[in-house]
Amino acid sequence: MLKTSDFYYDLPPELIAQTPIEKRDASRLMTLNRATGEVGHHHFYELPDFLNPGDCLILNDSRVLPARLLGQRLPGGGACEVLLLIDRGDKTWECLVRPGRKMRTGAKLSFGDGQLTAEVTEELSGGNRLVHFDYEGIFLEVLERLGKMPLPPYIKEELQDRERYQTVYSKVVGSAAAPTAGLHFTPELLATIAAKGVGIGYVTLHVGLGTFRPVKEENITDHEMHSEYCIIPQETADLINRTKAAGGRCICVGTTSCRTLESWAGEDGHMEAKAGWTDIYIYPGYRFKVMDALVTNFHLPESTLIMLVSAFAGREQVLAAYEEAVRERYRFFSFGDAMFLY
Repeated sequence: MLKTSDFYYDLPPELIAQTPIEKRDASRLMTLNRATGEVGHHHFYELPDFLNPGDCLILNDSRVLPARLLGQRLPGGGACEVLLLIDRGDKTWECLVRPGRKMRTGAKLSFGDGQLTAEVTEELSGGNRLVHFDYEGIFLEVLERLGKMPLPPYIKEELQDRERYQTVYSKVVGSAAAPTAGLHFTPELLATIAAKGVGIGYVTLHVGLGTFRPVKEENITDHEMHSEYCIIPQETADLINRTKAAGGRCICVGTTSCRTLESWAGEDGHMEAKAGWTDIYIYPGYRFKVMDALVTNFHLPESTLIMLVSAFAGREQVLAAYEEAVRERYRFFSFGDAMFLY
């Protein structure tokens, strides 16, 4: 039985990247060969050197909502914070709220001096709330004006340029957090990869905040995985099937792309177009059906994401690579450096 503590590693807090580096693709890139355990140290702009003509690269084009709203409770004006999680339709969202004890059913809220008002309509098990919003115009435009980026809890610095928490290819709005492995790509780097004969395909998975939720159970199999909505377009399914049939590799950018493909791949690795909710939970012992290599950032100790990476490249090899990354002073988590596991 694998325990949650089997995925712990010691991380000095100063290695948690608080801000993005100036050039997206100048971040460092650690490589890990799964077969040999060999580790290499590179920069992200060297990624094309590790890709072969005939491979395909699968990216998550989800875009982060400026989903963090700071406002006042009515009447009286006490401060409140609402974080949009899931659009439940009819101007109602499932949200995280603070302070929870002051935001019971019927609580009325105001944001941006009344440009946006809201009422808590239901308290859900687990502490989330259903919140109904009232506004003029288009909700996304209201959010662009009033909302802030929902940065992960370990980032304490204010983000100067909110586009740095979006990938350059993001287009489908709906995530509560960025698919961070993609933050290293520039349009020029993608053009270089395409020119090498690597197919580029897109899926959409809207990242939920459950991605940051620590695993609290001692036995990892007791952890309840959060659900996220994802889409595989027909052209991406076709690209993957063509690539695999011709002997190329399917390379996922980020654990979100990996989870999307592995959720819907047939046992033989065949992909079909699909849309729906996934709560796939990948940990050691899992047999990958379609992914052959992975570009990803460094993940939190004892998280479901480090478990996924360990399922792909071996727990002991991954933890040894992480220890080397700490020794080499790599930058960790959302705005940090990347790994290529192949």
